[in-house]
Amino acid sequence: GKQTVPRSGKGQTVPMAEEQGKAGGTMPDAKGGKGRQKTMWIAVVLALLLVAGVVGISVQQNRQREIIRVGDVEFEMVYVEGGTFIMGATSEQGSDADADERPVHSVTLSSFHIGKYEVTQGLWREVMGSNPSSNKAGNDYPVEMVSWEDCQEFIRKLNDRTGLTFRLPTEAEWEYAARGGRKRRGYKYSGSNSIGDVAWYIDNSGYETHPVGRKSPNELGLYDMSGNVYEWCNDWYGSYYNSSQTNPIGPYSGFYRVLRGGCCSFLDEWFCRVSCRGHSYDPGGRFSNVGLRLVLEM
Repeated sequence: GKQTVPRSGKGQTVPMAEEQGKAGGTMPDAKGGKGRQKTMWIAVVLALLLVAGVVGISVQQNRQREIIRVGDVEFEMVYVEGGTFIMGATSEQGSDADADERPVHSVTLSSFHIGKYEVTQGLWREVMGSNPSSNKAGNDYPVEMVSWEDCQEFIRKLNDRTGLTFRLPTEAEWEYAARGGRKRRGYKYSGSNSIGDVAWYIDNSGYETHPVGRKSPNELGLYDMSGNVYEWCNDWYGSYYNSSQTNPIGPYSGFYRVLRGGCCSFLDEWFCRVSCRGHSYDPGGRFSNVGLRLVLEM
């Protein structure tokens, strides 16, 4: 599997120099030869500048999204511009905010790419050779029944095949992306204040997972950040601190790994809020409502 990187720009052709000095003819005019040479170099320079300009535009476009192909499976990573946000029980959460969402605190993050969708069963099977999911309804359904430890093995194999550096999002990266990054509008759920617009949850899911990307996206174009399956984060679960942080990675040790986003079964919309923190999940545990989403380091 290799990364698919769209490329722009075509190879330019440099005209062959005119045939000079035919048999029995005279030597070409020196001034005219220099003029033709100068014209040729100007054409070459302009062509190179044009190519450089096209490539520059392509890199800028690729910065917004990366299309990755592994075997027959293609998936998209969305660029999230870094910035500063307030993490935790912000005002739109109202009385729903839980104690572990406090104190609110300022977090500054560097830019990163995050999966447009949750990791699908098709991608997991391509990388791991099997599909552990409980609801095996299709390749475009989110993979589940994967522990945090399973996810680490999946990521190691994916990195080996692509030569890229994927990982799970930190809890702060996950919340920043779910809120919409720099494009955030202050929604309670990821992309809306109306849970049914953006999430598969207990009241509309039939207690089953659904294909990724069927609900509305959030401000960054990310799907299912609320609902469908809970998503593992890289962090150990721990208390928040009342201080500003830059690129936090959570506690250095703990008993449980963080889960975010809520899910389609057993739990209501309260758990689908952008600030709600899931915990009490053993890193080795596998559950039919827990999957993952990838981050690609830049």
